[in-house]
Amino acid sequence: MMNISNNAVGLIELSSIATGFLTTDTMLKTASVELLLSRTVCPGKFICLVWGDVAAVEESVNAGVRVGQGYLVNDLIIPNLHPQIYPAMTATNTLPRIGALGVVETFDIVSTILAADASAKAAEVDLCEIRLAMAIGGKAFYSMTGDVAAVEAGVAAGLTILLGRGQVVNSVVIPRPREELFREFI
Repeated sequence: MMNISNNAVGLIELSSIATGFLTTDTMLKTASVELLLSRTVCPGKFICLVWGDVAAVEESVNAGVRVGQGYLVNDLIIPNLHPQIYPAMTATNTLPRIGALGVVETFDIVSTILAADASAKAAEVDLCEIRLAMAIGGKAFYSMTGDVAAVEAGVAAGLTILLGRGQVVNSVVIPRPREELFREFI
């Protein structure tokens, strides 16, 4: 597993696939960053996710934003990304315990990553999964588990970071979920 604690992550989401390839190339040539993800996502969008030290990620994302103008959906830079984010995005995480289940659903990828990072930093929860726009109509969601109070606090922290952005579809906390709900995550 990649150690991305104490580093930054940057993401650009575009409405043009062709511009996505150009933007990714520009981001990689501009600064010393590592490419984590570069792909098409539903519905016909393109995302580029990079990581590295904060200054390099900022330089890379800023260059990508300039190239992607006119097709830019959203962008983000998160310094000191919570270490659970990458494993939850790549399905390489392990869940040490199963408790209450919290799910936050958003209209875009950037909002989901921002909210998941806020949830993991604010509460003693384990992120189950972060699903980014594939086969869900361009939406994204993340899920977490832990004791009921922690999951409620995690969901609240995620929703707070998104307040006023208009990107939240829905959220739920299930205090005693059936174990079968977790089969997809573990």
